[in-house]
Amino acid sequence: MTRNIEDVGIAVDLSIRMYLGDGMVRLTSEHKALPYRGSMDFHHADQYQTWCHKKFIYYQTQVLNLLPDARVEHIGSSSIPGAISKGDLDIFVGVHRDDHQNAVLTLTSLGFREKLETLRTPELCMLESDSENIALQVVANDSKFEFFLVFRDKLCSDPTLVNQYNNLKKSCEGMSHNEYRNRKSIFIEQVLSQA
Repeated sequence: MTRNIEDVGIAVDLSIRMYLGDGMVRLTSEHKALPYRGSMDFHHADQYQTWCHKKFIYYQTQVLNLLPDARVEHIGSSSIPGAISKGDLDIFVGVHRDDHQNAVLTLTSLGFREKLETLRTPELCMLESDSENIALQVVANDSKFEFFLVFRDKLCSDPTLVNQYNNLKKSCEGMSHNEYRNRKSIFIEQVLSQA
């Protein structure tokens, strides 16, 4: 797929709020999502990735039962070995462009609702869980919004990038959500611009 980096950069800039969401969470020792409204707080992979993987498997099955032709992939920090995170789970749901709106409506039956005040296009819609810190990124296949997958794959294949990403996050502890989003957006754009 050919990507115009300016388009991807715009998508990253506009989508980063959608990607991160506004309701941050903190995990308890029982791995229950709790609302988190303070400054940025991150968890090591061993504190959250097992919970996220189990939840991903559960929701992957649920989504495929409703949308058997969908591509359902684990994305975000919880899909990247060794990445620190806020402890949330992001799931990519790729559907045919013509099926996008119907897929969004269908997925609401799983207890998800459209995240307001985020980038929403005919190719992209973020759904958030009513009860857990889980988001579905419903994306039209072969659209520029597949950058979620590209970013994940680049980090999974390069431990140096994961280390840089972790260091960026650590440097953001105590910052506001907006400051964190801005710094993360720049990093994502840089990673995506690499050949």
